[in-house]
Amino acid sequence: MANALISSNITDLKLFNKGKVREIYEFGQDKLLIVTSDRISAFDVIMEQPVPEKGKILSTISNFWFKKLEHIVKNHLISTEPEKDFPELAKWKDQLEGRSVVVSKCRPLPVEAIVRGYLAGSGLKEYNKSGTVCGIKLEAGLTNSSKLEEPIFTPSTKAEIGEHDENISFEKMKELIDPALAEKVKSVSLELYKTGRDYAATRGIIIADTKFEFGLLNNELILIDEVLTPDSSRFWPADEYKEGENQKSFDKQYLRDYLEVLVNEGKWGKNPPAPVLPDEVLKTTADKYREAMKKLVG
Repeated sequence: MANALISSNITDLKLFNKGKVREIYEFGQDKLLIVTSDRISAFDVIMEQPVPEKGKILSTISNFWFKKLEHIVKNHLISTEPEKDFPELAKWKDQLEGRSVVVSKCRPLPVEAIVRGYLAGSGLKEYNKSGTVCGIKLEAGLTNSSKLEEPIFTPSTKAEIGEHDENISFEKMKELIDPALAEKVKSVSLELYKTGRDYAATRGIIIADTKFEFGLLNNELILIDEVLTPDSSRFWPADEYKEGENQKSFDKQYLRDYLEVLVNEGKWGKNPPAPVLPDEVLKTTADKYREAMKKLVG
């Protein structure tokens, strides 16, 4: 597909890890090169077809937020233009430009930090059954897409590719990592979300929920991976928000909704291999990501 990078292949460097969307390469002793491809995943399954330019859009949004939020917590960024800043990477410009970063190598925490400001997704399903989200009791009378009185912190485990992340309690998180560190991750995550939410609101976007990832660098907590992107968050257009129903979105919810129809029709079971996506679904998904970038970054 034109203008799409399905997978990078930087043969000069050793592949350190390959995720659903990114390839991570070892770059010297203490640095990593991260390349964001145009792959897209839903329900923890990587789709066979890429979304053109998606990696560049995600990188632009993420880099914007890293800079905007660095007063709250340090991040792992060293360079957002590796092909310019490191001469040995210049020959890989076609694969790197606009979609890669060089970052500090750190020790990732084994949990994902999820903050929810609205009731949606798995949180809505649990609330409808028990009045709780990840075991946290919420006020009665909430419905689909209701705004919560205060954002809540709901961590999850990090699953291997093909496995599903599992929601855990904050108490369980304190068993997995140092309790004092867990408290810091919680407070920092809530501050990051509120700051991002308030800024996005000025640009006509509701950030309903999001996922942060953290690591330790010389025992200091730093923000890693990606930040407040359409891949890690639910973005809703504020001018079309209606409590009580599913929202239009600037994220992969459109793709999830399309796939849910296939599931309900018995055409797919949320397991690999992924179904073939119509060109229209790929184009609309790309347009939604692009619109989010324009609104947030300008």
